Amino acid sequence: MLNSVVVFVAMLLGMLVLFSYRVRVSEKWQATVTPLASIIGSGFLVSVPIIAKEIGLWAIIGISGLILAAYCVGAVIRFNILHTEQIVEQQQQEGRIRLTTSLEKLSQLTLAFAYFISIAYYLVLLGNFLLKGFGYEHREIANWIGTVLTVFIGLVGFSGGLHLVERVEKYAVSLNLTVIFGLLVGLLFYNGELAFSGQWEVRDGLKAVGLEKVQIMLGLLIVVQGFETSKFIGDEYSPKMRAETMRNAQLYSAVIYLCFFALLTVLFPLLKNDESVSGIITLVGHMAIVLPLLLTLGAVASQFGASVADSIGSAGLLEDVTNRRVKIRHAYPFITFVSVTLIWSTDILHIITLSSRAFALFYMLQCCVALTALWQLKGMRNRVGMFWFTAATGLLCALVVLFGIPSGA
Repeated sequence: MLNSVVVFVAMLLGMLVLFSYRVRVSEKWQATVTPLASIIGSGFLVSVPIIAKEIGLWAIIGISGLILAAYCVGAVIRFNILHTEQIVEQQQQEGRIRLTTSLEKLSQLTLAFAYFISIAYYLVLLGNFLLKGFGYEHREIANWIGTVLTVFIGLVGFSGGLHLVERVEKYAVSLNLTVIFGLLVGLLFYNGELAFSGQWEVRDGLKAVGLEKVQIMLGLLIVVQGFETSKFIGDEYSPKMRAETMRNAQLYSAVIYLCFFALLTVLFPLLKNDESVSGIITLVGHMAIVLPLLLTLGAVASQFGASVADSIGSAGLLEDVTNRRVKIRHAYPFITFVSVTLIWSTDILHIITLSSRAFALFYMLQCCVALTALWQLKGMRNRVGMFWFTAATGLLCALVVLFGIPSGA
């Protein structure tokens, strides 16, 4: 009961800060919360049961590797925000079709299809978490929940009213961050209680890590993905603001992930009884009885908000890439068809890996875009170092595309 009180007090303090007028009107915070919410929206909840199941106590190292890989990719995209966007805009104004512009268009088309997959991922995950919140698991029912919501979003998008629904996402983001803050404070208190009573111990958690486990980790890039959203809010914020706040979002999310994994390590043995992607719901119930309900509410809100945002994003990208030959409202039926097909043609673990590989392909193309831009920025300081860093990051993304496999494969 005391743990539940601690969680509630922490959430109340978090709400007072996140819903305060000063925070709500802060331009810097608004630019930061867009990528931050995407990074810790869904991956935050599924990462622990999957990674702990596959590599046990090596999980903290596994998530550290994913965070580092994502930060490297983020550095390349920040370079593109600060330098490449100007080159592409200049080439378009001059009517020149150059390699940089062509690769940028191709990467945007790739991202649109990656969003199709992520919509299916978010909504099936929503179905799993919703059912888990009621102590129930059923793959087909979760798929039906995802299907109904996908069709709903598609119909509202086709009617032109999805931006009204998008307004809910801002509140969903604050709610999710509040729940996460309460969860972390509750975990810290729980670990302190165990340590004070001499009961804190980690048991039989080390597992052999071979090539297959590395491939599984490559297939989990989606759990730290989302920072690229800073690239597509250029109408609202300057390039410098977007690059800076994306970096901040990645650093904040890194701290949140590392604290989360470190504080949950003591509970890893309990995951043996529940290896589902929504196993975190059962796990935190051992710590505070209110957390399963709170996490379920946060998960449902964040998944729905993220799926709406990705639907709008993919429709906008399709309109952009086709030079407005495909109107935004006409893109939604196609998005709905692809997402529903994915929901019923595979399972959630395969969708996670497929989504990781699709985003990795987008990131790889962004690395190619940056390499062509570096070729043109001959007076840039440390150009050679940035060239090799970008090439290495692109190679890492290619490895995800080629060799990432789902958990349990």
